[in-house]
Amino acid sequence: MFEEGQYFAPVNTDADGTVVVELGETHPGFADAEYRDRRNAIAALALEWKPGLPMPTVDYTDAEHEIWRLASAELAIKHQALASREYLDGSERLKLPADHIPQLHEVSELLEPLTGFSYMPAAGLVPLREFYGVLADGRFHATQYIRHHSVPLYTPEPDVIHEVIGHANALAAPRFAALYRAAGDAARRVHSEEALEFVSRVFWFTLEFGVISEGDGLKAYGAGICSSYGEIDEFRDMTILPLDLVTMGTIDYDITHYQDKLFDAGSMDRLEDVVGEFWENCDDDAIERLKADAA
Repeated sequence: MFEEGQYFAPVNTDADGTVVVELGETHPGFADAEYRDRRNAIAALALEWKPGLPMPTVDYTDAEHEIWRLASAELAIKHQALASREYLDGSERLKLPADHIPQLHEVSELLEPLTGFSYMPAAGLVPLREFYGVLADGRFHATQYIRHHSVPLYTPEPDVIHEVIGHANALAAPRFAALYRAAGDAARRVHSEEALEFVSRVFWFTLEFGVISEGDGLKAYGAGICSSYGEIDEFRDMTILPLDLVTMGTIDYDITHYQDKLFDAGSMDRLEDVVGEFWENCDDDAIERLKADAA
């Protein structure tokens, strides 16, 4: 199990300007000096980037491309059996390369004609209001590093496989893309940190770790499940709860292991009606009323 702080891997800049990604002691790459240097260099590229400038290009190594090839191939097999129809439709529309890690500008060039979304680089954790807010403009913050070679099918934190295979395939599907935008609108509309956290938790249990009932069984659509080779194999064995805004918005969860409580949207129509409508109309007062009514 990984400590919570490790998931976030805070990025700091030393007095001399050196960018350092702080990895927890049990992180797979903690004792790997070469990996840590790569993480620092890739984070520095993101920190140097400013809107309006060309997207930073990462000179990925053959070994890093090989991790992508392995994860991409294994996840593609899992998706055919366990991912939702809407997610698979997005994947078919987007057609991500399977043989190399795409640059973020490449992903944007594929994605923008489909749903208007594009990517922007992130060095690491992005503050909630900033991360969610830009979704309203069709932008998505993404890291560019890839997981450690010792665990090619697992990562304790969001890497480029999670950001692109997990999220871009969903962002290529118009109905999911509309939900991402609605979440961004909600994040901009609410004022209190408590209301923003509520919006964020609903996002976590839907677009990150959401599942949905289809004719041939329970399927995953959340990016966190669809980018995790291990978790997509096990999500059907977790506690499956009905879609409920208050429970999703207030329940505690542990980011350091597989999610043991998941919420079944039932159908895309229901996901849009319940979650999409909530994000489109919620404000601080509405969230407080929801919680009060459920108390």
